Amino acid sequence: MAGPSEQVGYSKRSRLDKLGVKPGMRVGLLGLDDPLFLAELRQRVAAPCIGRIPKNSDLAFVYLDQVATLPKLAKTRQAIVQNGAVWAIWPKGRREFREDDIRAFGASVGLVDVKVIAFSEELSGLKLVIPVAQRGK
Repeated sequence: MAGPSEQVGYSKRSRLDKLGVKPGMRVGLLGLDDPLFLAELRQRVAAPCIGRIPKNSDLAFVYLDQVATLPKLAKTRQAIVQNGAVWAIWPKGRREFREDDIRAFGASVGLVDVKVIAFSEELSGLKLVIPVAQRGK
């Protein structure tokens, strides 16, 4: 029997490639406690910032698990570079907190969703960016 990565429909690209993590990027993680992901990230990015999103980040990974955590997106939007991205990471299969909650709040603070992924077996990810028309010159 074939393994998961060999089954039809599964990408052979690594998780970091799917997330757009490139060497030299400035990356911040806020609230995401995933030792395996952190180990992967440290192999590609020299010094990811854990526990906050530094100013001028290329990528930000923000863990959200309830409506009350959504305001993290507003502050994160201010921290990323104009062509950067925010990955909102949340638990799968919860009726009280869903992708649509993240998408709606993101739009209210000037972020649009462009991609969704299965971050892990337990977590989903939604990529949010600043719309091109709103990016500074």
